[in-house]
Amino acid sequence: MNLKTTTLLLSLGIFFCFNNILLAQANIKDSAIDMSIVSVHYTAQFPGGDMANRFGWNSNVGIGYLYKTHINFLFGIQGSYLFGGAPIEHGIMSNLLTPEGNILGSNGQFANVVLYERGLNIMLNFGKLYHILGPNANSGLFLLGGIGFLQHQIYISDISKNVPEIDGDYSKGYDRLTNGPAISQTFGYLHLSNKHLINFYINAEFTEAATKNRRPLNFDTMLKETKTRIDILYGITLGWSLPLYSRAPNAYYYY
Repeated sequence: MNLKTTTLLLSLGIFFCFNNILLAQANIKDSAIDMSIVSVHYTAQFPGGDMANRFGWNSNVGIGYLYKTHINFLFGIQGSYLFGGAPIEHGIMSNLLTPEGNILGSNGQFANVVLYERGLNIMLNFGKLYHILGPNANSGLFLLGGIGFLQHQIYISDISKNVPEIDGDYSKGYDRLTNGPAISQTFGYLHLSNKHLINFYINAEFTEAATKNRRPLNFDTMLKETKTRIDILYGITLGWSLPLYSRAPNAYYYY
């Protein structure tokens, strides 16, 4: 599953969720109400488990949809794109390196090859909001559990364009494409302004995944990875939210 496919599926899902919602704006300060919440977020993540042996910290940006009921139950979907710096795992592309640690291009010169972390994460979330803090009954502390999918790989950029050993599909022999089912736990604070001006959330998120390498062979080791990995991510998220709701009790408000 690639980033374009993920973005399309999320966009379609959010569109159908909103298709029958009247986007009139209501006053939320009186009581808890049913509403949809669209969000975008940035997360700084740190790896654990087997993932800590391959990558350092990464960034995570994404979009999400959350439905909040009038009794503050939460249901939603979230998709994220992961990106980070060079992997820290030793031995990757070792069969192409000179004793000095360089890669020779087809022209006999040292090639400029850069490695990055890339990935994606899709989660179905469910949980509860507790009005302990915040300006109204629709704001407060929340707990979410999630089930979904985590994928990560090494993106290989041949800037010099002269290393045929990693050109096109050959790069798949080195990219360590890895994915599998994941679960998550999230604890945070959601703030929805009474005047609809300042809406945000901040949370701590923990993701655990049972993943496997999906390539038939790693060219540098000439071996197939068969073990199940335990990949863990710890993150701090800051997100911006757009609440959409059709009514508040006993009143309607329209622009």
